[in-house]
Amino acid sequence: MELNTIKDAFDRVAKRQKLFSSKSQEVVDQVGHEIEQALAKIQASNDPLSPIDLKSILTELKLKLNTMDPLHQLEGLQKERNINLSKYPKLLEKSFNPDISKAYRNVDFDFHIVNQILASHFYRQGLFDLGDCLINEAGEPEAIAIRSHFLEMYQILEALKVKNLEPALNWITANREKLKQNGSTLELKLHRLQFLEIIQKGTKGDALSYARTYLSPFASLHMNEFQKLVVCIIWIGKLDSCPHAELMAPAHWEEFTVELTQHFCSLVGQSSPSPLTVAIAAGIEGLPTLLKLANVMAAKKQEWLAIKQLPVPVELGKEFQFHSIFVCPVSRDQGSEENPPMLMPCLHVLCKQSIMKLSKSSSRIFKCPYCPTEASAAQCRQLYF
Repeated sequence: MELNTIKDAFDRVAKRQKLFSSKSQEVVDQVGHEIEQALAKIQASNDPLSPIDLKSILTELKLKLNTMDPLHQLEGLQKERNINLSKYPKLLEKSFNPDISKAYRNVDFDFHIVNQILASHFYRQGLFDLGDCLINEAGEPEAIAIRSHFLEMYQILEALKVKNLEPALNWITANREKLKQNGSTLELKLHRLQFLEIIQKGTKGDALSYARTYLSPFASLHMNEFQKLVVCIIWIGKLDSCPHAELMAPAHWEEFTVELTQHFCSLVGQSSPSPLTVAIAAGIEGLPTLLKLANVMAAKKQEWLAIKQLPVPVELGKEFQFHSIFVCPVSRDQGSEENPPMLMPCLHVLCKQSIMKLSKSSSRIFKCPYCPTEASAAQCRQLYF
């Protein structure tokens, strides 16, 4: 969705509205000023020493107002504003097509996977009763296996909301070796949060004792971090002046929660973001392209639902790219399960169909299109899919 275009159009309308308001106020102020001057002259006419003709005052006022022509000025300003304002709803209607059913295509869903995705999403949100109900009604008993994992994660996250680190510490301790293999520093960050809570609410003795017991084991690998934390002990009672006061920002709790969620999901073989959330977000991102393509094909009297493969790529952001996309340099076809990328002995990569066309058979020798190396299809190795 080209939101930047809509935003620019809105900014133009808003700018024109501000200009209209400002100019209109100027016209009203000018009219008011002329009337006030005329009133001042009329009031002065009561002075017997300087008699003034009231008719001439009103005639002069009428002449000035006719010269200003305030009504014409306001009509002109309003017309300019209405031109920009009338274009904006049309742009909105064009950009936000309400009939998204045009992009619908018949797709063979694996309902077993769909049910698991939905149940997993409910469990991630802490809606365990709803997830259980779905599993029971859909007849997916094997999906219940992930329930215990997400229940544990939910309990840990709920405890973190009230700054209770004990459930998180128990989980980190139980999975210490796996977390180390992943290069995680969750244990250090947890003890840092607990230490800083002591700094803000406890005594110097409590802080020093905690640092010796729980932080000192990390000192050799994280000396700079360790030194900053120890320095904070000196500033207990006057933390506003502490040079490392940023360590106590609430944002560190949020960052720790996000990182713990990511590692937790990784260790139990689940993606960190909900697959349902990712699928919906990707659909929203690609919907404008699909709607435009459906409209073009309808105008050309082509059957939208009959096509097997989209004739144009649907561009999504990098956050939706979970593996590299290979396009064969010979055939220009995108890699797929039926036509996967194949690594040749010379380290050039072609799609399987291109290699088969070049070799004519699995044993026949052919020359690489990009170097003098010769090989056979049997010598090529599939990369993924």
